[in-house]
Amino acid sequence: LRLPAGFTDDPFDKPPCRGCSSYLTEPYVKCAECGPPPFLLCLQCFTRGFEYKKHQSDHTYEIMTSDFPVLDPNWTAQEEMALLEAVMDCGFGNWQDVANQMCTKSKEECEKHYMKHFINNPLFASTLLNLKQAEEAQHNETAIPFHPADDPPRPTFDSLLSRDMAGYMPARADFEFDNYAEWDLRDIDFVEDDSDILHALKIAVVDIYHSRLKERQRRKKIIRDHGLINLRKFQILERRYPKEVQDLYETMRRFARILGPVEHDKFIESHALEFELRREIKRLQEYRAAGITNFCSARTYDRLKKTRDEERLKRTMLSEVLQYIQDSSACQQWLSRQADIDSGLSPTVPVASNSGRRSAPPLNLTGLPGTEKLNEKEKELCQMVRLVPGAYLEYKAALVNECNKQGGLRLAQARALIKIDVNKTRKIYDFLIREGYITKA
Repeated sequence: LRLPAGFTDDPFDKPPCRGCSSYLTEPYVKCAECGPPPFLLCLQCFTRGFEYKKHQSDHTYEIMTSDFPVLDPNWTAQEEMALLEAVMDCGFGNWQDVANQMCTKSKEECEKHYMKHFINNPLFASTLLNLKQAEEAQHNETAIPFHPADDPPRPTFDSLLSRDMAGYMPARADFEFDNYAEWDLRDIDFVEDDSDILHALKIAVVDIYHSRLKERQRRKKIIRDHGLINLRKFQILERRYPKEVQDLYETMRRFARILGPVEHDKFIESHALEFELRREIKRLQEYRAAGITNFCSARTYDRLKKTRDEERLKRTMLSEVLQYIQDSSACQQWLSRQADIDSGLSPTVPVASNSGRRSAPPLNLTGLPGTEKLNEKEKELCQMVRLVPGAYLEYKAALVNECNKQGGLRLAQARALIKIDVNKTRKIYDFLIREGYITKA
């Protein structure tokens, strides 16, 4: 059984029978082998075995009717369609007129059935939501952080937002900008006895005023269209991007007035998407280089990589202990210092050997991992400071990255990053400054 072609009881909405040309009434028959266009017959022609051209009486067929329940056992499909058409004609809420048009159901039955199955039905709600989301995804190629048509903010008096937006008048949707442009016109008065030069001078001043008005309007339009009225909201939206995209945002801000608000936002969003894709591609390439072929193995690889990093950090701490193992006093001071760090206290006892013993000989770098990555000066530093190459390379990378972020690095910042002997930190810091790896803030 299938729904008929029309949605109403009007016989003129139904296609004609191919045999007798009469207007079809339900139920009628549709040939399942002929068409398109569909080959439709009334029951009388079907019982006579009507045949026409390629249509034969032994073809398979379908019975077209709407006399079956869909959502409620007491409501047929024909009544469901009649209810929807009546609501469309009479309007939602006019249940008495809807019942009068349907003729088969009462006012209360129409209202109860419509509210239950078409308004409060969670299945229909989720379906409509999915359709709406699919439509939005089809029309919007990329996400837009904000829309220029948003209602301007209306901060309360003497609030932090009102102070940030000083000069903005929400009721007028306007804000103060270049408010002294009219001062140049306050003393100008056009009189008949003005000389030609004075008259031309006054006209020139008026032209300058008009140009300032145009510039004022242009800047207001840029600020309004790009959502810069609420600067705090704009800054929050900007911070949601990664650091690399934020740098691009800062660089492209001067071109926003040329591109327009939507085009500018799409440009930034597309580069943010490109950054995410590149980062994901790099991660997948790392998996492929490690021989990973499925995401289940990738999760295991990430977990093991995290464990390896933690073990590497522990080995680095162990190498620091080995430096003081020959000096019992220095070893005790180092252990006390690590206990203070673990308990959240700032260490007060510097790790230094004052036992009066002869200083330890230079460290032998033969066979230590990471030695091949050092130049001659770095090898000499590691030998004199007695620092294993792996730990030195990690400390160097941390200091260089922090210097690039801050634009310079102080010794106190280096000591906060490197949790080892302050004297060794000072030697590493001075060496990197001297060799030009980092700059002093």
